[in-house]
Amino acid sequence: MRHYDRVAKVYDAQYSEEQEAKIKAALKSLKLRDNAIVLDAGCGTGLLFPHIAKAVRLVAGLDLSSRIMGEAKKRAKQLPNTALLRADADQTPFQDHTFDTVFAITLLQNTPNPHLTLEEIKRVSKSRAVIVATGLKKQFTLQSFTMLLRQAKLNIKALETDERLRGYVAVCTKSSKKTLKERPQTH
Repeated sequence: MRHYDRVAKVYDAQYSEEQEAKIKAALKSLKLRDNAIVLDAGCGTGLLFPHIAKAVRLVAGLDLSSRIMGEAKKRAKQLPNTALLRADADQTPFQDHTFDTVFAITLLQNTPNPHLTLEEIKRVSKSRAVIVATGLKKQFTLQSFTMLLRQAKLNIKALETDERLRGYVAVCTKSSKKTLKERPQTH
């Protein structure tokens, strides 16, 4: 949290290119419903908001860093169906089964216990929700990242491993089907 409080004003300049690439990779494998209620857990400066806000009913952005939330508020001002909440992704104030889609972009490597974070994400997501999670390659091997998701009983529907990305991008569900569509690496 302290790191993100320090870099809040320059976050977009430092990280937006990489974040935008992860968002686009996730959205390739995902169809958002227009009545969907979406959680952006660890929303940062809200880079995801403009990509999805017009396509869904509500986007809730959640982050622990107060300064980064200040930057997200600026972005959310132009999107009336976006709500922000400063809270811990491991202990959200939401009721069970609230969200149709949950994004956890650049979140898991920043939490003390990614297993706990995924359990909380599953708790607040509906039974057939789509969960998008990324894992920084410096923190996770492909094997450890997919194992983390599978241990959380998430079914990986698409997995972006492109070497140009600094992280893996997984689109998962809580449903009982087991399929994995890994996108080929491009050079």
